[in-house]
Amino acid sequence: MRRDIFQAIADPTRRAIITLIALQAMTPNAIAEHFDSTRQAVSKHLRILTECELVKQEYQGREIYYSLEIEKMKEIDKWLDQFRKIWETKFNQLDKLLATLKKQKK
Repeated sequence: MRRDIFQAIADPTRRAIITLIALQAMTPNAIAEHFDSTRQAVSKHLRILTECELVKQEYQGREIYYSLEIEKMKEIDKWLDQFRKIWETKFNQLDKLLATLKKQKK
């Protein structure tokens, strides 16, 4: 089953895993140490993130290291950017209104 990246980041544990491996690749055991859940539960989250291509696996000997797939994160940023622009416009309008009200008070 092909999963959607937004479905993947909807879960707080998966978001925490993304944050955790953003700067450094980690093994599943190292990732699991940061959570109060089983190694199997963390593996399930990693499988979902891998299916969505948000993380990638790299084999080093018998160990698997998971790291963040930055290019895929850009899809999320692109979607969020539309809302960022809306809020920036709203804040700019509010700034202008506040400046106008401040001038009227003087």
